[in-house]
Amino acid sequence: MDHPNPFAAPLQWFEDVFKSHESLKSTTKLIVVVGATGGQGGSVVSRFLNDTSYRVRGVTRNVESQEAKVLTSQGVEMVKADLNDYESVIRAFAGAAVIFAVTNFFEPSMKQGWEVAMEIEFDMGFNMAKAASNTPTLEHYIWSTLPNPRKISGGTMTVPHFEAAYQIDNYIKQDVVLFPKTTFLWCAYYASNLQLPLSTPNYLKSLGKYVWMQPTTPSTKIVCIGSHRDNIGVFVHAIIKQPYLTLPGKYVLAHYETLTAEQLLSLWSVVTGKQAEYVEVSREDFERLWPHGGKEMGLMLRFWEEAGGLSWSGEGLVTGDRLLAKEHLGLTKRDLVGVKEAFEQMDWSGI
Repeated sequence: MDHPNPFAAPLQWFEDVFKSHESLKSTTKLIVVVGATGGQGGSVVSRFLNDTSYRVRGVTRNVESQEAKVLTSQGVEMVKADLNDYESVIRAFAGAAVIFAVTNFFEPSMKQGWEVAMEIEFDMGFNMAKAASNTPTLEHYIWSTLPNPRKISGGTMTVPHFEAAYQIDNYIKQDVVLFPKTTFLWCAYYASNLQLPLSTPNYLKSLGKYVWMQPTTPSTKIVCIGSHRDNIGVFVHAIIKQPYLTLPGKYVLAHYETLTAEQLLSLWSVVTGKQAEYVEVSREDFERLWPHGGKEMGLMLRFWEEAGGLSWSGEGLVTGDRLLAKEHLGLTKRDLVGVKEAFEQMDWSGI
């Protein structure tokens, strides 16, 4: 006598769920995000978790970190890769339709100096570009980079962390496979930079107010992205959704507004309720006060001060191509988080 199988229905249910899951994977595209637990990468992850047409894979050095575990719990496939190791990068990129690539110049710079950091950043950028070029499923590569001060200034100025990034631009432009799939993304000044030790206003007890010492004039214009943790993902999503605008090899400036250094401090003062004074210091004194990072920051601010409106327009001048901004991508300030709102999100109680 044949007996009915009491597990038949549950087994069928699991089989149907598995088939549904596999079908979903085949209809969604995979975006791979380098630096998923960081500021830029984390912003991209957050935005694409809200787009069901994409699966998100995050790349990090430590999949056991608390930040990585949080992303895993949100549905991100977290994978370990060392950007200095080409083979681990190409494994991390396998199957990707979209790749967001970024490097961290300042971590090695603070430990080993900017000369070594430039070499490390170039090697990482080279490995990612080469791996992306050899990823057959790739449709769109977003490379987070920076302008070329040397070219813009006619060879009179350079900024190390800018230079390390744009050297990879040149490599990508020579790759006939990768260049047509690439969008170059320039990310402007973060509002959160004012929480860095060398950029935080300091309280001067004898004055009873805060002093912001910076090696540039108070009228220097600073192009700001506002909250990079909110806004970069919005820009990347808009870039990917409009390849007819952003490919091949187009440049996009991710920014919210332009403020003078003095206006930036004024906004900080309004948000924090702390009276503040802007004090211009020499680049030599700034570097002496902040031996780790002071020279780098001074060179960047000097470049912005002297280049003015050309600071973020180098590639347009060189190629005759249009630099794309939020307006070209159909974004408005309502889609983004500005400097004032970013300041309001931050904890200033420790200063």
